[in-house]
Amino acid sequence: MNRKKKIISIFVALALFIGIFGTGAFFGYFQRPAVEKVLNLFNKEATKPPQVDFSPFWVSWNTIKSKYATSDGLDDQKMVWGAIQGLVKSLGDPYSTFFPPQESKEFKEEMQGDFEGVGMEIGVKNGVITVISPLKGTPAFRAGIRTGDKILKIDDKVTTDMSAEQAAYLIRGAGGTSVKLTILSKDEEKPREVTLVREKIQIPTIDTEKKTNGIFVIKLYNFSANSANLFRDKLREFIYSGSDKLILDLRNNPGGYLESAVDVASWFLPVGKVVAQEKFSSGEETIFRSRGYDVFNSSAGKLPFVILVNEGSASASEILAGALQEYGIAKLIGSKTFGKGSVQELIQITPDTSLKLTIARWLTPNGRSISEQGLEPDIKVEMKKEDIDANRDPQMDKAIEILNK
Repeated sequence: MNRKKKIISIFVALALFIGIFGTGAFFGYFQRPAVEKVLNLFNKEATKPPQVDFSPFWVSWNTIKSKYATSDGLDDQKMVWGAIQGLVKSLGDPYSTFFPPQESKEFKEEMQGDFEGVGMEIGVKNGVITVISPLKGTPAFRAGIRTGDKILKIDDKVTTDMSAEQAAYLIRGAGGTSVKLTILSKDEEKPREVTLVREKIQIPTIDTEKKTNGIFVIKLYNFSANSANLFRDKLREFIYSGSDKLILDLRNNPGGYLESAVDVASWFLPVGKVVAQEKFSSGEETIFRSRGYDVFNSSAGKLPFVILVNEGSASASEILAGALQEYGIAKLIGSKTFGKGSVQELIQITPDTSLKLTIARWLTPNGRSISEQGLEPDIKVEMKKEDIDANRDPQMDKAIEILNK
């Protein structure tokens, strides 16, 4: 009997232990952190930063999953892409953005110069989607869209809080299809609607023109991978033309490769002169120096030289113009430049997604920051709507006047 009582006591104790443990486990399971309740994701905490409370994110995730009213079901992967886009947007940097698969593919195609759309470079200026430059000969150019125009709506979507990449994604599309833009120009009180038919865009690079009185004009539309070689050829054309005065037209040039801008600057600067400085968040700096072609001995001021700029001159254009202005090689004529002095790196996140992230700031040789401020021309000449309507170019006229003096 004593043995039997002892066995019963052991079973009772064991049952009590299991009951208590099970009850605790049951309540613990439902009281566990929200992140642990998300079962269909992996790498949830692979790179969790220290001292950051992620619980609001996971509580929100689970709340959406359990309560959001939808008949189609939720796409968990799209939710992850959206979360990353929100993360990047929190930086407050209009040039940093995350590209989900389709946007990543289209962005890389555009970088290669092979895309269909309406042909204009856009950016975010003071929180508004703004035209940096319409590309020559494209639907945007032919429709009279101008540098500085604000895009308020794309079809029926208001552009407030859109990134430049989101706006570009909506504007691009298959050739032959149309897109309606609501545009507000800086010298107009009311917005207007413009319907553009998309087509395959061929990005122009460079043009030349020989004017009277020995004036030669090189119009550089962008700083592509090949623009340095093309500029060298046009510079040779200038030398053999018999002209002795040069206008470099960088108006509506949205920039491109910094190395191309450094190479172009090298034709006018002695070897070793600083063209630009690249400053990183760590405090480290990279200095870009002239390769010293200096075919005109420009440091002695022997070449009458003017650079035309406007609010569509951005990025690498500002680097080149700022360097030659500070060394006294050329005078800047026109209007204040766009003010994009930051460096972006395209980082592969997954095989089909990417992150364009600002990693550094560009400074002129004297340490002047271009970001948001832009460059002030030495001689300010504004291009007004009536000038464009009358096919007048007061900025070019002023450049010719200065060189003829």
